[in-house]
Order: sequence, then C-alpha cells, then structure tokens
Amino acid sequence: MKATTFAAVVAAFASQASAHYIFDSFDHGPAYQYVRQNTNNNSPVTDLTSDDLRCNVGGETGGSTQTISVAAGSTHSFTADVAVYHQGPVSFYMSKAPTTAAAYDGSGNWFKIKDIGPTFPTSCNAAWDLEQTYNFTIPKNTPNGDYLVRIQQLAIHNPYPAGIPQFYIECAQVTVTGGGSGVPSPTVKIPGAFQSTDPGYTVNIYNNFCNYTVPGPAVWSG
Repeated sequence: MKATTFAAVVAAFASQASAHYIFDSFDHGPAYQYVRQNTNNNSPVTDLTSDDLRCNVGGETGGSTQTISVAAGSTHSFTADVAVYHQGPVSFYMSKAPTTAAAYDGSGNWFKIKDIGPTFPTSCNAAWDLEQTYNFTIPKNTPNGDYLVRIQQLAIHNPYPAGIPQFYIECAQVTVTGGGSGVPSPTVKIPGAFQSTDPGYTVNIYNNFCNYTVPGPAVWSG
C-alpha cells in the first residue's frame, strides 16, 4: 500500500467501521465447524492482558466445535467472512492440549508456526498481504496429539497510542497425526506474549515506515 495519511485511511474505512471480519472457517468448511465460535460478533480484542487473546471472546472451550484430524507436514487454511482490509501482520500459533482440544482453554504454552508480514517493494513503501484465505503448514516434526491452532491478524491501521491496535483471532481444534518428536520452541503464554512496548505493536505505518518486525516469538519451523 502506498504511503498515505492516517486521516485519509480513517475516511476511507469509515463506512466499514462496523463490518470488520472474522476467521470462521477452517479448510473451507462450514462456518464454525472446526473453529470455536466467538460471542462478540466480529469485534476485535484490544486488551493485552485478557484471556480473550487466546481464542477470542467466548472461545474458552470447544462447545459444539468439531475436531479435525490433520497430518503433520500438511497445509491448511483459515478463511474469513470477508477479505481482511486493515493493514497488519498475520500469524499462526499452536498449543498442545493436555487432554482433548475441545476441553482445552489455551492456558498452556503456545508456539508460532508462521508469520506473514509486509514486504517493501520500494524503500519505506509497504505492501500488505490482505486476503480472505490464509494458508499455513503444520510443521512435520510436530508431536501427535490434540491442539488448538490459532490465527491472529493484528490490525495496526490506527497508530498507537492515539489508536489501539486490534487483534482479530480465532482458534481451530485439530488432532495432529503422523507427527514427529520435535520440541516446539520458543514457547509463550497468551496473554503475556505481546507488550505495549513491542515495536511491531506501536509502529506508525504512515510515518517513515521502512521495516517491520512481527510481534511475538520466533517461528518454529519443525
């Protein structure tokens, strides 16, 4: 996206202010078949200390959500109800359930398996990957078992601190099969993985925006 002013972006998206988006489909299945259904419509999470950062508001347990088997090393996707239109990175996390994915609240350790940040085709002129569907791969050495798979799109179109960055989050329930003996690292707790001082959280994308580091831990490639 070409450099522009914050005021121009606000004006451009004013008519969409109540629209937002929610990643309600996993592997192009019906909405909320394998994705935990949130209870805040399509509103973002903005509180860095909230447990809602794990799987969104209302996503503490699986409820009627189904758990899908996925092979280690296979590629999968999350799809939103509308295409993402707020600038910001996309990340994918996993957390192993102590028992079943449906019963797990996400309070354990999380590890990151993919980041999608901006590219800079020309100096200080960022291009964001704004899609409706995002793909990721389960690392081939992921140990077998039940997991939550978490997608996070961090919308940073409202520069902090005047505007609060927005987390668009959802969790799918999966059972990994055919996995390995890898030890995912580094691991983090959510909340706790993101701080209000993180450069990737506080950056102003409309002013001298020439590089970017996605918040959170390093990616585990497995």
